Amino acid sequence: MRAAPTLAEGFPDLSQMQIAREIHWRRWLAAAAIVVVLAAIARAFAAGQIEWSDVSRFLTAKVILEGIVNTMVMAVLAMVLGIILGVVVAIMRLSPNPVLKSVAAGYTWLFRGTPLILQLLLWFNLALVFPTIGIPGLWTARAVDVMTPFLAALLGLGINQGAYTSEVMRAGMPSVDAGQYEAAQAIGMGRLRALRRIILPQAMRVVIPPLGNEFIGMVKATSLASVIQYPEVLHNAENIYYANSRVIELLIVAGCWYLLVVSILTPLQMLLERRFARGTARINR
Repeated sequence: MRAAPTLAEGFPDLSQMQIAREIHWRRWLAAAAIVVVLAAIARAFAAGQIEWSDVSRFLTAKVILEGIVNTMVMAVLAMVLGIILGVVVAIMRLSPNPVLKSVAAGYTWLFRGTPLILQLLLWFNLALVFPTIGIPGLWTARAVDVMTPFLAALLGLGINQGAYTSEVMRAGMPSVDAGQYEAAQAIGMGRLRALRRIILPQAMRVVIPPLGNEFIGMVKATSLASVIQYPEVLHNAENIYYANSRVIELLIVAGCWYLLVVSILTPLQMLLERRFARGTARINR
């Protein structure tokens, strides 16, 4: 066996000394303060005038479940419309054509610069500006009949989302290496085909995280459609508490459903991000 090394002369032997642990009293103080605040909030809800039996009863009520279905349908359709518009507008913003760039910049400026609830109200009251809509000589109809709450919510949410998605796509496409553009041109690909086959698939790795966040925000933004009578979950909850005056109970029900939907969407977003990250790694190799 090898002999234990000896200390050099003049140095004390510290091997038998106890190591003093630092007491992170600030962390404990902060944790205690957070626990006290959470306990106070929980006590306020427990002692407040809340009928928790009504919360559990309305949580699975038919009208609430129908509202959740309408919420998800509207969120998906509006997000699809927003992505389509966002890709088109982003391509226009990156185009060398000054007319296309100006139109795309104006679209983004207009719909990002006005509140979403204002846009929903404008779409819903479009008949005050255009009494009839359609194609002259082929088809016309009264705008008040065409612009239903569903269509007004879809156009308001989708077109507004397109302005934000265009900025996400415009930031994602330049992240692709310039050599990919040059390689596409070298094999005779046109600009649009190169974008569809090469650039956009690689840009997905960058744009999927913000698009996932935008979709989660869209699910919650559908609640604004209640002002134009679209029957999403918050609107249906409002109709119930207008009748029975159980305001806080129905708001808690709507909040629980929003939290459940977001809790399901978050891991799905993470799985989608990993999938596109693997696909991009294969392309780069």
